[in-house]
Amino acid sequence: MSACVPAKAADSDRTERAHPPHSPPPAGPPRLRVAGADLSAAVAVFLIALPLSLGIALATGAPLQAGLVAAAVGGIVAGRIGGSPLQVSGPAAGLTVVTADLILRYGWRTTCAITVLAGLAQLGLGCLRVARGALAVSPAIVHGMLAGIGITIAVAQLHIVLGGTPQSSVPDNLFALPAQLANLQPEALAVSLLTLALLLLWPRLPGRAGRVLRTVPAALVAVTGATATAAAAGLVLPKVDLPSWRNHALAGLPDGPVLGLAAAVLTTTLVCSVQSLLGAVAVDKLVSGRPGPAPVPRSDLDRELLGQGAANIVSGSLGGLPVAGVAVRSSANVKAGAVSRNSTMLHGVLVVIAALLMVPLLEFIPLASLAALVMAVGIQMVSLHHIRTVTRHREVLVYAVTTLGVVSLGVLEGVALGIAVAVGVALHRLTRTRITHHEKQGVHHVHVRGQLTFLAVPRLSRALHLVPQGAGVVLALDGSFMDHAAYETLQDWQGTHTARGGTVKITGRHAGVRIAEPAALLSGHPPDGSEEAGASGADCRCRPWTAWRNHQCDRPRPLPADDPRPGESATEKGAERGEDGEPKPAGTGGHELVRGISTFQRNTAPLVRGELARLAREGQQPAQLFLTCADSRVVTSMITSSGPGDLFVVRNVGNLVPPPGAESGDDSVAAAIEYAVDVLAIRSITVCGHSGCGAMQALLDTDPDGARTPLRRWLRHGRPSLERMADGGGPPSLLAGRAPVDAAERLCLTNVVQQLEHLRAHEAVARALKDGALELHGMYFHVGEAQAYLLTERGEEWVFDRVRSADPTR
Repeated sequence: MSACVPAKAADSDRTERAHPPHSPPPAGPPRLRVAGADLSAAVAVFLIALPLSLGIALATGAPLQAGLVAAAVGGIVAGRIGGSPLQVSGPAAGLTVVTADLILRYGWRTTCAITVLAGLAQLGLGCLRVARGALAVSPAIVHGMLAGIGITIAVAQLHIVLGGTPQSSVPDNLFALPAQLANLQPEALAVSLLTLALLLLWPRLPGRAGRVLRTVPAALVAVTGATATAAAAGLVLPKVDLPSWRNHALAGLPDGPVLGLAAAVLTTTLVCSVQSLLGAVAVDKLVSGRPGPAPVPRSDLDRELLGQGAANIVSGSLGGLPVAGVAVRSSANVKAGAVSRNSTMLHGVLVVIAALLMVPLLEFIPLASLAALVMAVGIQMVSLHHIRTVTRHREVLVYAVTTLGVVSLGVLEGVALGIAVAVGVALHRLTRTRITHHEKQGVHHVHVRGQLTFLAVPRLSRALHLVPQGAGVVLALDGSFMDHAAYETLQDWQGTHTARGGTVKITGRHAGVRIAEPAALLSGHPPDGSEEAGASGADCRCRPWTAWRNHQCDRPRPLPADDPRPGESATEKGAERGEDGEPKPAGTGGHELVRGISTFQRNTAPLVRGELARLAREGQQPAQLFLTCADSRVVTSMITSSGPGDLFVVRNVGNLVPPPGAESGDDSVAAAIEYAVDVLAIRSITVCGHSGCGAMQALLDTDPDGARTPLRRWLRHGRPSLERMADGGGPPSLLAGRAPVDAAERLCLTNVVQQLEHLRAHEAVARALKDGALELHGMYFHVGEAQAYLLTERGEEWVFDRVRSADPTR
């Protein structure tokens, strides 16, 4: 045991931060440290949450304090326990219809008990680790549910906006609307219109002053402005009424039919859980997309479900509304720069303080203003972006049925209808296959659209038997699935047709076809080994980025020198050919480049021609400048999963950015930066270094008195990186929790940081950064691990964090 002590002591300073439980106990009580960004974000979220919580409580018919209780509990409890650090929980507009129906049926105290039971159900689901299963629900159903809830909210609040009282359902509210319009109250309508006008116009204030004013939330400005105007004009309107906390109603024992209560708990659990989990996923996307790498961990969905369950138990017990993740507050929290869960918890504390100390001020707010605010939120829940998305994916029927079901029947019934329609649509797509046959210039074309299953075999056989013996056939399979019956039918027909002198060429999308037998059919080669189908070009199964030396396919047969290929130019006809018949590149002894271009023209060009034609018409509009090394192992399009038009790429030896004014004799990098920022208006610049960089090794091995070759003159722009590393001036100290393995890797990491400093010195970059129109990012790619790392600044440390693999359920 004693032999282990020195090793631990030697590693203590390196592992102290990574493993705090092994650190010595603190000398005094721990101090709560709150980052300034968290404090400002908490204030911003609080200013949004306060009026919205009151408005949602008003829309449900619950005591107005219930909204404040839910906001405080959601911030403190869900913020502390939940698995999404930056998601803000509280009373959500998506729960308004459910809660209003429960209050109408069972009363307030039983509704609180249902909230507690729903929280217990969420705890159980979290312990069973089924959170990701909730994400299997079709987005069309979720968006349709939210749209239906939004319509219900908007129609109900419209009556309060007009000075009346809402009914219990959407049809009743619509039927009562003409009478309400005939008896509207001008004062309530004026206050509501003022609230809506401020909500709409405040985010659009122009100029520099408008940019400063827009930092105040529009919801707070709208309610405050309407309240102040109503008070100044002396308007007599119904206002917020907050009874004494001594009379606040807490949860009681459930009172009602067992099946009805069970359905209520199920509905509340479903809506709270799905909305919170989808919100957590959305928050992750917002965090990853905001400027600069953010040291915020991704959401733990099971833990988030536990946090939401605990919050609902506490909120229901204290007489609060059901709690769920709230999109508006969460996005405001992320955009305000929050970096930890402290911002969410502080916002809850501020709500508690306001609920205790600001009651006299809150009671000046007209109910019509809160109703207008909630009505606007309901309208925004019917998202045009979501409608376009479901239309593009041919799921508009699922969306429409779910929306109408929620509006006319209720949330649980509408979601059930949406699920049923989604299953029906999926089955319809699986069994719906279109098979067409036509003849063009003596060639018979058979086109199969959709999944090819045994149900389509009779129609497929009829279409194939229309092809006369000995004819040429092009069979296009445009689907992603083929079962064994269809495979056998195609194989038998193809063998018979080719045996009788016919030719078969099979094209289409074959990557997802489920075939266990030999791939001769799908590779385009008939079973008899004839070369007729080889012209399809579908025989190459190597990925586009497969290294030339690893290609095990696409070996064209030799051609005699006097046998030009179809479409071959005179130059190509006379070019020297290799052993495989391909022309050799002039001046080289190899043929890999020409063969690679030939493979591109045959296999890839038909797939990208349409996109490249669009780019040719519209011009390039990249959003990213990617500056990296010229190393042949760093394939930018592969490691960034980007396509044509996505990246404006600059490559040089060592991914160097000469500082402005450097006498390099080469302004190419500065010109590319200026063009990207000023002309292309790119929004992000990434400097990417990599492992095993020869330029960095050359810097370490450079002899100051060596020959002044062009390479050494260029590498002098990397000397500031070498000096920064030698001086200890803030080089990266960790690479995903470990120290760099050697000086070369340490210099590669330091060079990324240094080149970012050089970037900031360029006039175009500095100007764009000042205007908030540009972001800078650092990246390191480990070639041997095929792993990317993003640069993060943590206090005085520079750390490269590992980029996790994409998870579609997160």
